[in-house]
Amino acid sequence: MDMQDAAGHADEIMDATLASIDPAVQWAHGPTTTGSCDVTRRRSVMTVVSDQRRGSFLGLVERAWRKRDYRIKGVNNDQDSPAIYAQTSGGFGVSLIFGGGQAFFEVDSPCVEESEVVESTTPPNGPSYEGVYPLPRPNVHSDFWSAGAP
Repeated sequence: MDMQDAAGHADEIMDATLASIDPAVQWAHGPTTTGSCDVTRRRSVMTVVSDQRRGSFLGLVERAWRKRDYRIKGVNNDQDSPAIYAQTSGGFGVSLIFGGGQAFFEVDSPCVEESEVVESTTPPNGPSYEGVYPLPRPNVHSDFWSAGAP
């Protein structure tokens, strides 16, 4: 597997994870980064997930990962920045982290053969924000996920 293959697999992991969230949330691509032999893909949730719904969101994702036989490596129960860290059987690190009121998904590959890496071809399910950095704060309302948010 080379870095481009790993990036594609990371996209598949995030596609499956985001597809398991019901009701669906809107997301946008975060930056892709590469190391000497690894690649990281990121996605930012653009739907407002209220403080009251964070636990449900984290629990739903954790159950989806366990169903795929991902090993849960850690859970951060911090009130402001809760997170879940998992690992696939193929050695990919998967995380869901809340920071500043926004949810972020990240998939890190294991060390693979060095290669060029192109941006993800998976279209976001909302605005692409292509060329916009940093991404805006969550700005999509959901009757369920945003319940109780100001």
